[in-house]
Amino acid sequence: MFASCGNAPAGTTGETGEAQIFGDTITTDGAIPYGELASKMKGVDSVAVKVKGTVQAVCQMKGCWMNVNDSADSTEIFVQFKDYGFFMPKDIAGREVVMDGYAYRSVTSVEELQHYAKDEGKSKEEIDAITAPLEELKFMASGVLLMPESTKQ
Repeated sequence: MFASCGNAPAGTTGETGEAQIFGDTITTDGAIPYGELASKMKGVDSVAVKVKGTVQAVCQMKGCWMNVNDSADSTEIFVQFKDYGFFMPKDIAGREVVMDGYAYRSVTSVEELQHYAKDEGKSKEEIDAITAPLEELKFMASGVLLMPESTKQ
């Protein structure tokens, strides 16, 4: 079962010179690069961790999920927000974030994948091309630190 994002007003990033906190208070202390997450997940189903990476996409309906990785070449991780308690601005693709929460293994159904593709603004052809479930790592964030546009971690 999944929650529909529905329509919501566009998010904004506010001041670009300062980091912004969404959800629980968070700092960069102890954050590992996204590229190290896979090694932390070896042999376990979930792990509490603080991860830094780059936002690749955000739900364009409400900002209720985002995809993060460390470069355009690595596999993205699907990030949701604890208890649907906060949302991210919709215009932050390319920005650096630090996320605190837990990573876990999950199988995402075709229906959910198509829903997320629609939320991302993908074409009908791209949505219809989704025909198989996806086994992937996901992340449930309790707090996210959105770094200023000029900051690269």
